[in-house]
Amino acid sequence: MVFGLFLLLLQSEYYNHFLIIKQTMDLLSQIVARAKSNKQRIVLPEAEEERTLCAADKALADDIADIVLIGNPAKVEALAKEKGLQNIGKATLIDPENYDKSEELAEKLAEIRKSKGMTIEQARQLVKNPLYLGCMIIKTEGADGQISGALSTTGDTLRPALQIIKCQPGITCVSGALLLISKQKQYGEDGVLVVADVAVTPMPDANQLAQFAVCTAQTAKAVAGFAEPRVAMLSFSTKGSAKHEVCDKVIEATRLAKEMDPELKIDGELQADAALVPGVGAKKAPGSEIAGKANVLVFPNLEVGNIGYKMVQRLGDAIAIGPILQGIARPVNDLSRGCSVDDIYYMIAITACQAMDAKK
Repeated sequence: MVFGLFLLLLQSEYYNHFLIIKQTMDLLSQIVARAKSNKQRIVLPEAEEERTLCAADKALADDIADIVLIGNPAKVEALAKEKGLQNIGKATLIDPENYDKSEELAEKLAEIRKSKGMTIEQARQLVKNPLYLGCMIIKTEGADGQISGALSTTGDTLRPALQIIKCQPGITCVSGALLLISKQKQYGEDGVLVVADVAVTPMPDANQLAQFAVCTAQTAKAVAGFAEPRVAMLSFSTKGSAKHEVCDKVIEATRLAKEMDPELKIDGELQADAALVPGVGAKKAPGSEIAGKANVLVFPNLEVGNIGYKMVQRLGDAIAIGPILQGIARPVNDLSRGCSVDDIYYMIAITACQAMDAKK
């Protein structure tokens, strides 16, 4: 009898694991389908890196984006041959050392950075750097987004993006969002939540938090496919249940976000249970259109966000996809240096969805 109950429990755990994997793959399939519906031009400046090239081949085979590869042509072609990649010939391959538009891009870069004292000689050297070259191609409308990080640090990925492409209008800082997928399908959007910031800004002020709210709602629409993002600004207080300057910051951020986007559905400050659980939301924040119904969560600082999502991952068996960088005028995304081919493939699709939204 005891063994039978144990076996039933084990089977139940396997079934729950299967369900969340299926839920994740369904969401990723939807993201890929949106990318296919309006192909964007995505730059991969680490084309000589094996996983990146394999992901590019898969993306080209599945027709999810037009791919621009930056790297030494002989090395890229040799690696493609070694790995048996059949679709790399469909990509645009640019040699950063011998690009016919290098001088034009160097002049443009020197103009962009002249207030920082950049000379044309410095610009000529920088456009040979694949990360800078990719951003300049995007700046001059030769591509729509970029992904790096399999070889590069986050700083190396972000620096050229912020210097060249810069932030979208009305936004002054970058943040990182995650798609958080839970087997508890009563929360968020059928178990899917979009949360931020989990990657970039350690101690945001009220204005930055407001920007995170607006940008994360955009990500929820463009990437997760939410028809109606409902944003909860999280705190340890709900509607004045506690008094502290950190709660005041969240309240002010909520007000500023409403000014930035009057159509945005947002409320705060809310505790996490008040944001997610209808019964708790109704009790703690009666009359709120967000409490108990939130599908977008904005953390009050990076420490809370990073700790919170990792606890949900480990203790709640949730799956996290990202981080997805947001706030840049054209999407530039960062990979973990331990990323897989599939990680890069799906980030190509995510970046393409962001690029579509950026053109609206």
